[in-house]
Amino acid sequence: MKQKFVFFMIFVIISVSPVFAQNKYTFSKFADETVDFIKQPAKWDGNDYIKIGLIGIGTGLSMFADQPIRNTFQKDQSYYYSFPIVIGRMYGELYSPVVFFGGFALYSLIANDMGARKIAYEIGQASLYTGGLTFLLKMTIGRARPYMEEGPASYHPFESVFIQDYHAIPGGHSAAAFTISTVLSRNVKPVWLKALCYVPAVLTVSSRVYQDKHWFSDCVFGAAMGYYIATWAVDKHEKNANSYTKISLKEIMEHNQYQPIITGEFNGYSLIIKLL
Repeated sequence: MKQKFVFFMIFVIISVSPVFAQNKYTFSKFADETVDFIKQPAKWDGNDYIKIGLIGIGTGLSMFADQPIRNTFQKDQSYYYSFPIVIGRMYGELYSPVVFFGGFALYSLIANDMGARKIAYEIGQASLYTGGLTFLLKMTIGRARPYMEEGPASYHPFESVFIQDYHAIPGGHSAAAFTISTVLSRNVKPVWLKALCYVPAVLTVSSRVYQDKHWFSDCVFGAAMGYYIATWAVDKHEKNANSYTKISLKEIMEHNQYQPIITGEFNGYSLIIKLL
């Protein structure tokens, strides 16, 4: 299923690439940034290693709470199909990034809204990176899901490529949910709205643990992955946008000409703008 998701997201990005061409969000740009993303570990500095360490420590500490949290959640399953639990699950499903990507892309095309175009691109890009990395880690680690009743310390590394029962960590739904929420949060201004963007992601974590699909630490790891990958994608574009603005202003000052005008009626300046 995750393999299909990765290929589908690539197909969607290629298909709508012309939509983003006006603002340089093209498949060529996506390919270049993907190469840069893959090379990131070679560029990590002290701050990056601190972040990786914090994710590892946070996931490790949360593992001590895996069994107690599961025991608590499993005592009462009367809310299994309740609205918050169902919404949380749906928000983290593999189709969710596609829906958000397609919705913002379509709106940006109709309204010619560059902000929506940027959000669509970042959701598609970050979700693809998150989905691919999540799948690789799931196969490598091979942790048993809680409903297998093998306990939180049961691992089957490299033995569970197509066996979903041993794809517990990192939590895919949580990773996808926090990817979307982080992109949305970074693209809105009010603080209260930034916080509100994470509400459905928190519901996703609660849903996956409550429905016994994941250990709590699975979701912690997945959420951290989604957050940091989405942050990388947004930072990448905001940095480039700032650089582009500075270059444009510099070019304007260098190439445009200002000339004084002195006539009998008025004095002033003329501005000659070079379009080519």
